[in-house]
Amino acid sequence: MKKRKVKVKSFIILGVVIILLIGGIILLTKITQNKKEDAQSSPNQEEIEKEQPQSSPSQEEEEHQGSPNEEETNKEPKETPPVSKYTDEKQEKLAKLDNIQNELDYFKMDYLDRYIAYSEKNPTLSKKDVVIRVNIGLDQEYYTNTKQSPYLNQNYILSNKYTSLGEYVPENLEEVSASCSSGTRLLVHEARVAFENMCNKAKSDGYTIQVMSAYRSYQYQVGLYQRYVDRDGVKEADTYSARPGFSEHQTGLVADIDNGSIAYTSFHKAKEYSWMKENAYKYGFIERYPEGKENITGYTYESWHYRYVGVDIATYIHEHNITFDEYYVQFIEGKK
Repeated sequence: MKKRKVKVKSFIILGVVIILLIGGIILLTKITQNKKEDAQSSPNQEEIEKEQPQSSPSQEEEEHQGSPNEEETNKEPKETPPVSKYTDEKQEKLAKLDNIQNELDYFKMDYLDRYIAYSEKNPTLSKKDVVIRVNIGLDQEYYTNTKQSPYLNQNYILSNKYTSLGEYVPENLEEVSASCSSGTRLLVHEARVAFENMCNKAKSDGYTIQVMSAYRSYQYQVGLYQRYVDRDGVKEADTYSARPGFSEHQTGLVADIDNGSIAYTSFHKAKEYSWMKENAYKYGFIERYPEGKENITGYTYESWHYRYVGVDIATYIHEHNITFDEYYVQFIEGKK
């Protein structure tokens, strides 16, 4: 009986163990199954990176793309061929003038066609002289396309048949001393002082020079020019007399000279004329309308007409045998 009880008890224990084993196997199976399901529903890091859009590079890639490497930075830019600032047509015309536009700082591209036309009409002139004369205005009729003189009350003021003074009245007009004039004559202060110094030096050298005509107002020139026109006609009068507003006498820088013995129109025959040719520039005066320069000045030869421009300008003009008009367009116009 006792043995039977022990045997029954052993069977019960064995049954419990078997039940526990079966339960454990079932639980383990469920856990394993859940892990597999989680793995399938959540992609790993590699898959996540693969699914990242290619348009968003990593920070390292962005820095690389945004900053060129040293080799690229040091590369010199490719040279582009220079582009001519002139058209083929202009280049052709400039060639006719020996391409002097870079040699002369007073060359005006706006005048190119005028330079060409004047050069063709005057083939013996140098290209430099062509530019100078066209800049003066000599390719056009006198008193056409005139402009206002811009340097009033300056020693280098210009008055010619292309440049008008209007009704300008200069400052500092003063009377020339009686010992150096034939009457009441007015000059601008600086010109007066220079003329009196020249006059006194001439006297000490045994020569007599005096002012017989100096400053003339606009209104005075109106009457004077009209008398000449009435006597000789406009064409003839224009060769020796300025129209009102265009007279150099209006600048207060001009002295018509004689020696007190012969007519001023014969001054070139007087010994004083030779003295003036040799000494006038030392005092700042030039012979304004010299012989042989009529086609530049626009006036007939006047041996008695002297213009004050200052010693430096007068010296250059004397040494280079040019007119004030030529000097003006090279060294003054647009530069002062």
